[in-house]
Amino acid sequence: MTIYPAIDLRGGRCVRLFQGKADQETVYFEDPTEPARLWKECGATHLHLVDLDGAFSGGRANLDAVKSILDIGEMKVQLGGGMRNNEAVSQALALGLDRVILGTAACEDPEWTGRLIEEYGPDRIVIGIDARNGWVTTKGWVETTEKSAVDFAMEMEGLGARWIIHTDVATDGAMKGPNFAAQLNMLKAAPRCKIIASGGVSKEQDVLELQKLANEHNNLEGVIIGKALYENSVNLEKLM
Repeated sequence: MTIYPAIDLRGGRCVRLFQGKADQETVYFEDPTEPARLWKECGATHLHLVDLDGAFSGGRANLDAVKSILDIGEMKVQLGGGMRNNEAVSQALALGLDRVILGTAACEDPEWTGRLIEEYGPDRIVIGIDARNGWVTTKGWVETTEKSAVDFAMEMEGLGARWIIHTDVATDGAMKGPNFAAQLNMLKAAPRCKIIASGGVSKEQDVLELQKLANEHNNLEGVIIGKALYENSVNLEKLM
């Protein structure tokens, strides 16, 4: 199971938000290359980046920060936030990213998403499914849709998607443990997709429990860890 340290970017800095709320921000690093280098030294082979400015506004204000992280090298990097049109996707992939994550746009325009999967291939386009109480949220988790997370996953799988990041919004940044039931439902809903679990990891035991789930369901490919790393409640080097 792959471990993805998360670096959330806002205004060029590394921050964390509590349950995605813009007014509950903690700045951890002024220079986001610092945590990227730190996680690399701990043995990380992958990074999960989120452009929070892009998620909220649809813009791409943090591409310079993304490029500086990519310049570190030797890690596979995926980016989400603001990927809502062809230009945003092509510009991001041109930077050298391994994968880009479509969330709001995938929910609002499934046919366009299917075309992107065909154009770039299913290994470069990831579907981000952010859900609260089982319902998909969009635009930086500000809006809750009437589409269920499992129905959305099945729809995306049917369009050729092979990567899904499933974030349980209620547990993200809360440091209270993952929503294992929701993750299990997602694994069952899209058996042909590689699922990356996100939200709630607060201690190493949480990761071990997810590993047990991965042993039972081989489509659980990885886990994203954010606040637990920055608050030192999870030792990444030990986990790696």
